Amino acid sequence: MTQDTQTNPSAPQLDRADTRVRHDAGLPGAMRGFVDQIKSGDLGMLPVAFGLLLISVVFTTLNPVFLAPNNLVNLLFDAAAVGLIALGVVCVLLLGEIDLSIGSMSGLGSAMTGVLWVNSGIPLPLTIIAVMLTGACVGMLFGFLRNKFEMPSFVATLAGLLALLGLQLYILGPTGSINMPFTSPLVRFGQILIMPAWLSYIVAFVPGVLILVGAMRTNQQRSAANLSSGGMSVAVVKAAVLTVALLFAVFYLEQGRGVPWMFGVFVLFVVILNYALTRTKWGRSMFAVGGNAEAARRSGINVQRIRLSAFVVCSTFAALGGVFAAARLASASQQAGTGDVNLNAIAAAVIGGTSLFGGRGSAWSALLGVLVIMAISNGLTLLNLSSSLRYMITGAVLAIAVIVDSLARRSRASHGRA
Repeated sequence: MTQDTQTNPSAPQLDRADTRVRHDAGLPGAMRGFVDQIKSGDLGMLPVAFGLLLISVVFTTLNPVFLAPNNLVNLLFDAAAVGLIALGVVCVLLLGEIDLSIGSMSGLGSAMTGVLWVNSGIPLPLTIIAVMLTGACVGMLFGFLRNKFEMPSFVATLAGLLALLGLQLYILGPTGSINMPFTSPLVRFGQILIMPAWLSYIVAFVPGVLILVGAMRTNQQRSAANLSSGGMSVAVVKAAVLTVALLFAVFYLEQGRGVPWMFGVFVLFVVILNYALTRTKWGRSMFAVGGNAEAARRSGINVQRIRLSAFVVCSTFAALGGVFAAARLASASQQAGTGDVNLNAIAAAVIGGTSLFGGRGSAWSALLGVLVIMAISNGLTLLNLSSSLRYMITGAVLAIAVIVDSLARRSRASHGRA
């Protein structure tokens, strides 16, 4: 099998595991397909799920407050801003590229929010639009440098990191900090606003319903094409398990403050990007270019346009993440976007399952990965441990994630040659 077939989900050929899943009906066939998938090196979300479970057990044993409902609510508030930035990182990593300027872009977005909204009195919606347009323009510049001059994205975005940081410091001025009104809608959104309980429960049912509807539509399409369908048993089990898990999560969070609107909006962006990556021509082209850019070009895909769009999406999400960070901190300062923002955002995407080698990943990687990162940070804070230990632990988790990805990639290559 070629590299394109191994990494590109839109490739016309199917590996043996996929073929078995399609032809074996019911739960036994699905289980055999799942085992074959694991043997082939495609671990999916298993490593990050195991990591979350291990983190929860360790920190709860050391401090029972870790799993307290209100502490988890605070964790979700903190995860939204970094998660948005990580969501953009997923796009560039899918192409085997990197964006090191995301922290500075988020800091600039935070600074622009303070300058335009607080100092200049521009309405908040227009301010947010201006911030996102700025992020899009910066992403277009990175994409242009990559396409026109073949400048490695590492170098282009590293230069952007310095330039954007300087621009952030310039527009903040000598004071270096802008406080935002605590009674403003933005700050309330970042610190207080909680989704109504009834809405949270309704949202918890949506993924399960979508799984069932998607399975029914797939079966209808296969029947119309005179192909065998796998039945509904697997979809029903998946929908039931997921719905019960989400309902329990909502119920547990409601024992505290509830589900933050800030986190809910982040999840909405995850769903939108996931749909774009899995159900649109653009998304299929992203995986194709990441799997094998030359093969994608020969098949008629505009590789340069796809690269440009990935950098635009990444920088736009980074800028919007800066707005979320300003809402959470109720201020825009010179420290916004610096420190470990780059580390956490990139680590979240990789830990969640997005490959550094391109061609593999999903929008859900950002969600799961940022939960791991924030759980580690939150747990160490509760234990009153130094930030130095948090850096070392996060770095170790990131290294393990990359090692797992490398081994899985090697296993898939061996399985493909077999």
